[in-house]
Amino acid sequence: MVKIGNIELGEFPLLLAPMEDVSDPPFRAVCKANGADLMYTEFISSEGLIREAAKSVQKLDIFEYERPVGIQLFGSDVETMRACAEIATRVSPDLIDINYGCPVKNVACKGAGAALLRDIPKMVQMTEAVVKATHLPVTVKTRLGWDDSTKNVEEVAERLQDIGIQALTIHGRTRIQMYKGSADWTLIAKIKENPRIHIPIFGNGDIDSPEKALQYRNQYGVDGIMIGRAAIGYPWIFNEIKHYLKTGTHLPAPTLADRIAACLSHLRFAVQWKGEKLGIFEMRRHYTNYFKNMDHFKPFRMQLVEAPHLAAVEVILQEIKAFYADSVLTS
Repeated sequence: MVKIGNIELGEFPLLLAPMEDVSDPPFRAVCKANGADLMYTEFISSEGLIREAAKSVQKLDIFEYERPVGIQLFGSDVETMRACAEIATRVSPDLIDINYGCPVKNVACKGAGAALLRDIPKMVQMTEAVVKATHLPVTVKTRLGWDDSTKNVEEVAERLQDIGIQALTIHGRTRIQMYKGSADWTLIAKIKENPRIHIPIFGNGDIDSPEKALQYRNQYGVDGIMIGRAAIGYPWIFNEIKHYLKTGTHLPAPTLADRIAACLSHLRFAVQWKGEKLGIFEMRRHYTNYFKNMDHFKPFRMQLVEAPHLAAVEVILQEIKAFYADSVLTS
């Protein structure tokens, strides 16, 4: 049984990655319904949260259906991160996660996210401040290092465990790689094999099929897997992996009706949570992913993107269902 603190996650948990502009409550709802064992909020700027910026505060929203759920924070100032850990604790998530892995310029170039991989003493100081600021388990997500010449995640794992983190997720790329090339899990395996390491180690990067999940579990010995981009528009991947690991067989691919139901559930929650105008607008980025690999779909996608309100989208989705006659789709 894999545990983070007192949180039991099963024998081989599947985690939903925190993804900016993706991992909001509506998206998390469809992933939870399809087998995600642990989920995280979008990463929250500590500077935004300390200033009570509306966007940062709204990202603190969590719901009982999604437990266990973690709030992920990022920042460059130790004291601000400590204060934000206290703020996040007050909304009663199951854990607090620190982002030391985000590679994008407007985060890393401001000394946050993956930038901390170039300043391990500050990373340790910041992590210790967060650990001391909350009674909740603290976990960390990071990368292999800043670049190929500074892959220091083995040192990071030992030092952060020593000051009290209770799980570590490692993306198998450096910051310089961004999301290009293949993820390298060899250092993740070395950390898992380190006799000093006793906290759960989760691997992240390139898991997009049940076969690859099984291969990486067996080859690298991780305690669980975090899935990010592969779940966008395809939340079924969690249950598909679980079924394959258990039986060696594949679940049937989602039908068009399954896709429409998931899309509609996602949309209605988005409208309920953010209001119709913003919920409709933010949902536009998801339609292509929910209906991937469908021939002649472009006209329907344009209609969905241009639909002004919920009722109009619901009508278009029913038209899609009728047009394709509920055919079985490949993933």
